Amino acid sequence: MPQDVRDAAEGGATADEVAEQLRVAETILSYQRATGGWPKNYDRAEPLTELQLRAAEGDRDKNDATIDNSATYTEVRLLAAAYQAAHDDRFRVAALKGIEYLLRAQYTNGGWPQRFPAAEGYARYITFNDNAMIGVLKLMHDVAAGNDPFSLIASELREPCRQAELRGVECILKCQVRVDGRLTVWCAQHHHETFAPERARAYELASLSGAESVGIVRFLIQIEAPGPDVVAAIEGATRWFEESKLTGIRVVEVKDAATAKGYDKIVVSDAGAPPMWARFYDIQTNQPIFCSRDGVPRRALADISYERRTGYSWLGYYAASLLDVDLPAWKRRIAASKVSTGKP
Repeated sequence: MPQDVRDAAEGGATADEVAEQLRVAETILSYQRATGGWPKNYDRAEPLTELQLRAAEGDRDKNDATIDNSATYTEVRLLAAAYQAAHDDRFRVAALKGIEYLLRAQYTNGGWPQRFPAAEGYARYITFNDNAMIGVLKLMHDVAAGNDPFSLIASELREPCRQAELRGVECILKCQVRVDGRLTVWCAQHHHETFAPERARAYELASLSGAESVGIVRFLIQIEAPGPDVVAAIEGATRWFEESKLTGIRVVEVKDAATAKGYDKIVVSDAGAPPMWARFYDIQTNQPIFCSRDGVPRRALADISYERRTGYSWLGYYAASLLDVDLPAWKRRIAASKVSTGKP
């Protein structure tokens, strides 16, 4: 067993776990682009053959680095953890390059595009979809705070990351959608200059997101000393979640041998079911919307194509633990803070 693996294993992980962690880090190194970021959807756990290594090296100058599908900020975390385990400086250097890439990618208004540089189409938009921007902001927060696994690296980037986090929070507040003067939630993506809600893929319309907005609120809740604007954003969003929950229904899979997947998804009545939320709500009417690849919004899951009905998350228990667990804990913390500081 190599000495660095043996030493890391003494920290609590098994030697096999650490060896796997380092092997994953090696694969990540191979896929890092010259920009400092990473592409999405490659297999981080796959051991690379010599042919694959040469192919990855040939792709180094590709302009496909992204934060979509958890790319780049996940690689940075894994490399930082690998450096913490083995003190291999290659991992530290690559993680720093990844952080610097994310700092360069941030718009001056605080948002992050899905792709950088030279993004086109909806990849230019400020992207909350699949928690992309929130994943980056959590990384910025941990680097700025020197939290593990960043306690041993990136001290020179802590202040830039802190400033990036502050700008990101300001961007979140600017993107929050107001309807008839009331704060609601967020779209999955917003225009990179006007902050207006925007559509992405044909079936992802400009709308209020019952899914991505949960991650945004959870990020705002972790702010240690929130100002009144952040408090208002949280209260407006959680009020919207309470008012927009769907009760008395459940989504079930039913066997159907005549379909491509052998099952279908349907919505059934169930008076005892816990509340659900739609992935997308019409901004003006606040009614759930569902959409096929034709881009036409429809009122019911049954009204869209089988392919989209079974191939996308349209309804879920997205905000359940946010409202039942996170929000009460946040209210207790804020109340205790007011008592300790004597503030009203």
